[in-house]
Amino acid sequence: MNKQERKQCQYADYYRMTGEGEHTGLRCLKTLFLFHHLAFMYWYRKCQQKSTFFRRYILYRMSRKFGLEISTKATIGKGLYLGHPYNITVAEGVQMGQNVNLHKGCTIGRTNRGNAGVPKIGDCVFVGINATVVGNIEIGDDVLIAPNSYVNVNVPSHSIVIGNPATIHHRDNATEGYVNFRV
Repeated sequence: MNKQERKQCQYADYYRMTGEGEHTGLRCLKTLFLFHHLAFMYWYRKCQQKSTFFRRYILYRMSRKFGLEISTKATIGKGLYLGHPYNITVAEGVQMGQNVNLHKGCTIGRTNRGNAGVPKIGDCVFVGINATVVGNIEIGDDVLIAPNSYVNVNVPSHSIVIGNPATIHHRDNATEGYVNFRV
């Protein structure tokens, strides 16, 4: 990721999490210090661009303090939204599209047996509180994964996933009202 792409990702993340179009000046700096999810994403994108010891150390400290275990080797598109940002886990190798919402306690991870591998997540996806998405699966675009759901099967676009085991219901505009400030 080059410097220009990283800046665009940072601006998109800032917009998705605050709803404000302004990304510069004292207001942006103040927001970075007051909200740990914005600061985490700032340092996360910096580490993706060029990983230095200082950047990795800051990201490590923030990861341990807030439980944000998001691998820098995951591919995350523009506009990641961290809602109630504590204890969120994203494994190495996971691919996520644009406008993805991750909420408290969600896990997006690898399985080593059965459907071994990591998930590939599309655009405009909402992952609810304590939801788990694991395995070599594909989640389509415009998918809402309800809180406390366990997903280890492919999910087509325009769907709502509920429960354990996952029950998939088709719905057009499934994330309308859930994924806001899209980029």
